[in-house]
Amino acid sequence: MSLQEQFAQAQADSKNLPERPDNMTMLKIYGLYKQASSGDATGERPGFTDMIGRAKFDAWDGFKGTSKDDAMQQYVDLIEELKDE
Repeated sequence: MSLQEQFAQAQADSKNLPERPDNMTMLKIYGLYKQASSGDATGERPGFTDMIGRAKFDAWDGFKGTSKDDAMQQYVDLIEELKDE
């Protein structure tokens, strides 16, 4: 199975985890997904009034410089880890 196929499977699996991950883990999942699918964060960082948007942007921006393939692999590994909990 190619990395792209594993990534697609992990996306599907992320919707059926045994329990909802904590917020920090959810942000990590989001950041890795965005880095894998879109590359480095772009656009303006949301302002103080958009706390959720700001946290999501920061999570994505935290993976700046990570290659798309590396982000895909980290995403796959994280989802696999969460499936086993």
